[in-house]
Formats: sequence, structure tokens, C-alpha cells
Amino acid sequence: MGQFEDMHVFIRVVDAGGISRAAEQLGLAKSAVSRKLVDLETRLGVRLLNRTTRTSSLTEAGRTFYERSIKIVDDIAELNTLTKASQATLEGTINLAAPLSFGLSHLSPAIDSFIKLHPELTININFSDRQVDLVEEGMDLALRIADLKDSSLVARKLSPIRTLLCASPHYLQEYGTPKTVYELKQHRLLHYNLSNTSSWKFVDKQGAQHSIPVSAKIVANNGDFLKDMAVAGHGIIMMPTFITWKTIVDGKLVPIMPDYQSPSFNAYAVYPQKRYLSHRTKILIDFLAERFGDNPYWDDAIKV
Repeated sequence: MGQFEDMHVFIRVVDAGGISRAAEQLGLAKSAVSRKLVDLETRLGVRLLNRTTRTSSLTEAGRTFYERSIKIVDDIAELNTLTKASQATLEGTINLAAPLSFGLSHLSPAIDSFIKLHPELTININFSDRQVDLVEEGMDLALRIADLKDSSLVARKLSPIRTLLCASPHYLQEYGTPKTVYELKQHRLLHYNLSNTSSWKFVDKQGAQHSIPVSAKIVANNGDFLKDMAVAGHGIIMMPTFITWKTIVDGKLVPIMPDYQSPSFNAYAVYPQKRYLSHRTKILIDFLAERFGDNPYWDDAIKV
């Protein structure tokens, strides 16, 4: 049993990129993690990691041991899951990363309902709009809203994500309502700067693609802030409906340019493909997919 625990620690050190971060993720003292590595290497009679004061790297023997250890640890986790499958109670911890605006607005009530169904679970959530490295940061699962390109991850679609152009009635009364992308160029635009683009793209009813450079009046890395600025009359936003839907329902924002389709994405649950997915994490993914679905409640509310 001691070697299995040491293997688990070794895997975490490799994934985390060092002893200090691994110790933090495991809730152990740095000295305890170092001792387990030494014990493991002594038992095996080989060096697994080349360690310096700042970094560590796998030896050839360490890489082989790492790959085989992952399989052994995952096989045991799967065996435990199969043995406990008949139990109704879910236990343990789910480490989850989620984007800030979506997480606070839509994941919070979902997790509230999920925990009420499974009160023995512990949920550890990292709210951030940056793309978290799941393996390095010890996450079981992440919610991502994007066109996924990372082939090292397994993804399950949870919901479509639409974007709309919106502005406040006050802004439109003062500056007019643009009808085309060319008129839009003359307006005050509010831009989300984590979209990795300096232009807005559209497709018209004839299928023609349009792109305009964004010279924004306000730039921010948070959608809720930009939504509030739009409600206050500072300009036009292109924003996902999961952020703007309530203000649209209340009449504080008005969708514009219906003849142009703005980009759409999907919300995904993603997890590392080389790791065993725990039963509790599978249940959470199923729950979120059913809750949000192909016709999410925020789109159903605005019917635009």
C-alpha cells in the first residue's frame, strides 16, 4: 500500500511540474512529498526525476514508470468505482474549473441543486476566464466555451452558446440603430479582450461573411462588466446570450441587426483523455448536460 501511495504522489509531482505545487495540491508538507519520492526511488533502485532547486524532469526510467503508474492508478480507481456502483451516495471531491461569468450566473444554481442531490460530495471550483491546464493544476473537469482545439482533452457538449449585438434603448435613441455592418463601424463599441481577436465577424442572410475592425470605447476581460456598461448607454456589445438574457427580457438591452448572424460557440465539459474519469464526475457531467441542453433556458426566455 505504501508504494501505491508513493506512485500517486509521483504522478502528482510530474503533472504539477514540481514538488511545491504537488504538495499544495495534495495537502502535504513539501518535505513529506520529497521523502515519498526518495522512498520510491530507493525501493526501485533508479532515479525517476532529475531535480534542481527550481525544476524537475523525468529520467528515461521515470517516464516509463510514470506512464505505467497512471494506468495502474486509473485501473484501481475504476475497480473501486465498479465495486461501489450499487451505492446511491456519491462521495469524494470534484475539482472543477469554470469561466467566471457563466459560472456565477448559471453554474452556481446548478451546483446548488447537484449538492442537494448528493450532499456527501465536496466541490472545489476554480472560477477563471483563463484556460486552466487541467493536469498541471489537478482539475478533474473544466467547463469551456470555445471552439475546442486541444486534442489531449475529451469534450462533451453541454449547450449551444449564441452571441447577439445589443445596446440600451437610451444609446439607440441618442446615436441611432445600425442596420448594416458598415453603419456599425460608426458606432461606439464595447469589446471583450479575451476573445483573441480585434475584429467582429458576421454572416448576412445571403451567407456572405463580413468583418469589421473594433476600435473600442471600452475594453474589458469580463462580460458582465461590459453588459453593465452597455446598459448604462456607453455603446454596443457583442455578447453571449447567457450574459445578456435577463437585461434583454427586462428591456434594458435591445438586440440589433437581426439580418446578421454573429458567432456562435458551444459550452463543453472537458477532461484529460489519458485519465480515468471518476463516477462522481460522470454524474455531474450528465447532470449539467441535462440542465442546460440544446435549448438552454436563457435562449428560451428571450426567443430572439
